[in-house]
Amino acid sequence: MPLKQIDYGSPEYLQMVQLRTDILRKPLGLTFLPEELEKEKDEILIAAFEEEKMLGCCMLIRFDPQTVRLRQMAVLNNLQGKGIGSALMHFAENIARDMGYRKIMMHARKTATGFYEKLGYTVLGGDFQEVMPTTTKNKSPIRIKVSRKQAK
Repeated sequence: MPLKQIDYGSPEYLQMVQLRTDILRKPLGLTFLPEELEKEKDEILIAAFEEEKMLGCCMLIRFDPQTVRLRQMAVLNNLQGKGIGSALMHFAENIARDMGYRKIMMHARKTATGFYEKLGYTVLGGDFQEVMPTTTKNKSPIRIKVSRKQAK
């Protein structure tokens, strides 16, 4: 299963937007606003493939000189629990480390905390509801903040 960084605006990026829409947004009755997608042009976009088909994706956002924030982790529903998310996380961690970052944090859906904890991440703080820009009612799920320092 090839893992790689992809370019904003490429055909692979369009697959990434569609996967994230299907897995993360549609179940909540949400869509991406153009200004949300425009902000992704400078982010580190990561995806897993089988031939030309995207199986999963995530992105890293520079938070501060030591920290990146993982966002938009999504894996095809029928492939969840088969190691694709873990492979994406390890790949993202290696990219972050190679770029000099020492910490990865994310806001995760409460239902995903077990996944991140198995990878060595720690829950920080309590539950909160993240406000998402949308033209529909806010249906955002309860989230938690998760973080892990990386080894040098």
